[in-house]
Amino acid sequence: MVRIVDYSPKYREEVLALSLRAWAPVFPLVRDAVPGFVYEAFYPSGWEERQYRDMAAVLDGEPENVAIAVEGNQLVGWVCTRIHPEDNMSEVYVLAVDPVHQRKGVGQALMNHSFDAGRLAGMSMVLVETGDDPGHAPARRAYEAAGFERWPVARYFKKLGD
Repeated sequence: MVRIVDYSPKYREEVLALSLRAWAPVFPLVRDAVPGFVYEAFYPSGWEERQYRDMAAVLDGEPENVAIAVEGNQLVGWVCTRIHPEDNMSEVYVLAVDPVHQRKGVGQALMNHSFDAGRLAGMSMVLVETGDDPGHAPARRAYEAAGFERWPVARYFKKLGD
């Protein structure tokens, strides 16, 4: 049975390792879906280095917004919830589930925890963002199954120079 508990820094390296495992199947598909110059600009030292650094910044910078999912004594996922009172909105900022525990309700339990945090803060809606590339298709399905409605956004990149 999955329990959602407050994050503790003692889990930092385990959470970061889980994050890399969770996104390992995603980034090769992202690389194939975006222009090469864009991918290289975002990940000049590889996606693992950037993802580790970005997720470490979340864990170190806002640990009070992070909850982890544990099954027994094993970490199986985590979520970071941000509150945006200026928009009366909470945000599922990061959601990661260990690949061996995906499609078993862990992501939904983490989302529900995040939804509850937003409600507790008095927010009227919740936001989640993800990629529109093939690598993020499972995430989009999970969010749509949870009742999220898509807001179309277009993001364009143009290479400068040369």
